Amino acid sequence: MQPRIDELIRLAKGAGKILKDGFGKQHEIKMKGVIDLVTEIDKEAEDYLITKITNMHPSDMIVGEESGTHNAGSSGGQWLVDPLDGTLNYAHGVPFFSVSIAYAYKGQVMQGVVYDPLLDECFSAVRGQGAFLNEQRLQVSTIDKMVGAMLCTGFPYDVHTAAENNLNYFSAFVRHAQAVRRLGSAALDLAYVGAGRLDGFWELSLNAWDIGAGMLIVEEAGGVVTDMASKPIVLEPPYSIVASTPALHPQMMEIIANS
Repeated sequence: MQPRIDELIRLAKGAGKILKDGFGKQHEIKMKGVIDLVTEIDKEAEDYLITKITNMHPSDMIVGEESGTHNAGSSGGQWLVDPLDGTLNYAHGVPFFSVSIAYAYKGQVMQGVVYDPLLDECFSAVRGQGAFLNEQRLQVSTIDKMVGAMLCTGFPYDVHTAAENNLNYFSAFVRHAQAVRRLGSAALDLAYVGAGRLDGFWELSLNAWDIGAGMLIVEEAGGVVTDMASKPIVLEPPYSIVASTPALHPQMMEIIANS
């Protein structure tokens, strides 16, 4: 049986309380890469989510950022869990991070929640039923010209060495858009596009748990989400994404094609 959206919201808020309680304190930090880190709070929040989901939906597969895949997934249901999206911000005391939880059935994301525990902002969406910020229905912005658009992006953890490091696209968009931001939580960036706070977002080399909930929120708020080749995103890596208002999407794709 598929979960209800209120279940995802309760889970996200439970994990968010763990993040909020630990924010601003000293943390045990371990390096997963040269600039990629994890804290004990990431693991505590993910353990909380995995335990709760397993107890409620034992036949669903769970894919978590820190601990990998759990359960066989015989039901066709799959949970994509990022317990702390924006770990680097969190570890430095920067108040921009989120919990992201998506539920997919047979490869299609059906429900998603992105929760900002510091502002108590809960972005949610159910396929075919719209997107919401707490109780308020969301709609992407009406910006239709790139010169008036505030965009957002991020960079891969191997940006120091990778040939595909997004710097060429960043340079191109800076020259065309009103502004480009790098905020540090892809899930929350996408939720902001759905809320009309940002007009577009692109990024390379993401994971399913980074974008699962956020891309559904954008789509259900009336936006367009594709990969870098303008094709629909399916739950198979690699994940590169372009999300924006319908009017801006072809303009973003043209800039990407010429960069």
